[in-house]
Amino acid sequence: MSMKPIRVLTLMCSTRPGALGPAVGQWLIEAITPRAAELGVELVPVALGDLNLPFLDEEEHPSSGVYRHEHTRRWSAIVDAADGFIVVTPEYNYGMPATLKNALDYLSREWAWKPIGFVSYGNTSAGTRSVQHAKQVVTTLRLVPLGATVAIRIGDATENGRLRPDAARDTAGVGLLDELVRLAHALRPMRERARAGALSGPLPGSYARRLTPDDAPEVTVLQRCCWVDEAVVNDTMAVPALHESLEEVRDWLATWHTTGIWLDGRLLGMVRARRVDADWHVGRLAVVPDLRGQGLGRWLLRTAEAAQPECRRILLYTGAKSLRNIDLYHSEGYRSTPLAGSDGTTCLAKDLPVGEH
Repeated sequence: MSMKPIRVLTLMCSTRPGALGPAVGQWLIEAITPRAAELGVELVPVALGDLNLPFLDEEEHPSSGVYRHEHTRRWSAIVDAADGFIVVTPEYNYGMPATLKNALDYLSREWAWKPIGFVSYGNTSAGTRSVQHAKQVVTTLRLVPLGATVAIRIGDATENGRLRPDAARDTAGVGLLDELVRLAHALRPMRERARAGALSGPLPGSYARRLTPDDAPEVTVLQRCCWVDEAVVNDTMAVPALHESLEEVRDWLATWHTTGIWLDGRLLGMVRARRVDADWHVGRLAVVPDLRGQGLGRWLLRTAEAAQPECRRILLYTGAKSLRNIDLYHSEGYRSTPLAGSDGTTCLAKDLPVGEH
């Protein structure tokens, strides 16, 4: 399971003055907030009426991702950052409100592979027909509806316009959140693969993307398991990658161009690079021990080299006794230089031909 927190949007759909929706939304947040804290979930309430989305007014199809209007770009950013949704919706004439349908229709990729749960309210059907209507639409967008729902019959649940306390309803709300979080974790690899900028990786089903400070937990674990061998071979524990704190990893991820290979939510390998004066510095090339020898390190090295921004040479460092690493770099055209570090490392360089820098 990923160590990243889960962000859940609670979408309040009703815009009718005096509607019950705000009270239902307030109940939901109060009922599930303690459990959300236990699960590391960030709850973000969003009232669709506050978004000021006109009826869909984009010229290009949402699947293009070309948005001309600021309100669409703002809505895109909000949805893209979410890992799942809980929709609080009334039922209007056997269907969902136009606000929800319009909000869904504005976007495409941003919805994909995210779980969506429903809290409905109404009279005869407790809003369940609205949910059934919405499920036809959300599945087309590759949203994944939960089995768990909460349906509130207004006549039974309210008194003087307020929701009566109901322990069973509170339990149902927490159960809905639990199921949503489990599904959000399970679907995360599919969401990440669908993200803009993700590339096919060197193993079947794997993908590569640039790592961000949010990936610091996975990077920290990868470093700890990969650099133990280096410490043993070089007879030293003075290896920065073995001792960096989560915050230190997060800090350098913000400044280095770091590429990671993922498969089924697992970080298999990484490499970082950045420009220093006229040189392109490559480092932290790591592959999980159980997948070494399958070409992942070579693939990562070449990916880092391809990202260089018109530099005159590429430099990298490795342990002076890390003969396996040195053999790999020599086979890729690197040569040892006199720039060996004072910490028991050796420097290798590759000059870039004219036209590549």
